[in-house]
Amino acid sequence: MKPPTVFLDQLTNPELELFLKHHHTIFIPVGATEQHGPHAPLGTDVFLPREIARRVAEQQGNALVAPALPYTLSYPHRGFAGEFSLSITTFMAVIRDLAVSFGKSGFRRIVFLNGHFDNTYALAYACAQAAPDLPEGVRAFPFNHWDGYSPEELAQFGTHAGLGETSMVMAINPDWVDSAKLNVEHPRFPESKTKSPALHSAFFFTQPGSVYRITQSGTWGDATASSPEKGEAFLAWGVRSVIDLLDDLENMFRETPIR
Repeated sequence: MKPPTVFLDQLTNPELELFLKHHHTIFIPVGATEQHGPHAPLGTDVFLPREIARRVAEQQGNALVAPALPYTLSYPHRGFAGEFSLSITTFMAVIRDLAVSFGKSGFRRIVFLNGHFDNTYALAYACAQAAPDLPEGVRAFPFNHWDGYSPEELAQFGTHAGLGETSMVMAINPDWVDSAKLNVEHPRFPESKTKSPALHSAFFFTQPGSVYRITQSGTWGDATASSPEKGEAFLAWGVRSVIDLLDDLENMFRETPIR
């Protein structure tokens, strides 16, 4: 007997048709294929949202997980051998077309679950481009898997190829991490008057190769204390984050007055 699965690409067409008679949510993991320091795999930003989506779908019992999108916006890493990107225009067109395609197939809640920060704005804009062509009642929107973390959790999680990402990969498959090369590197930014996150967008999102220029190893954080046990805790945070975000958004759709 064929075992059950939450992965869309493992279903037969009749199984998908049966699912759509009762449920309407699809997670589309969106990541990147880019360097993650000397220790973590190029697919880190794909593996994490896919695993979190799997866990949420299995826990909730009302969603499927589509094949992940691995090629996105990695141009800040240009200069490293491990950087494989789409143009912004192509990336947004792919997201827009996927939203419309999934909407027309019968899904009504299309969640682009993102694992790569540089995709954030373009994902939202592409969903807006898709909106006029979606069937009535269909919504497509993005979340970063960490968007529901508390400030304290975000500080502990860290950034690119640091404690959080590396530990989560270890929890999924420790063989994908070169533990002998766990390292720490923090870019040395000058003092700023504003401390504003807008500086990040203005510096990194407009400058191809910006991460390559400001780091030697490609790591942005401290991965030296990473472990599978910590990774399991971070993955649990991610699952809670996504569930809470979806609950909050559904409440906004339901309770916010609309003209």
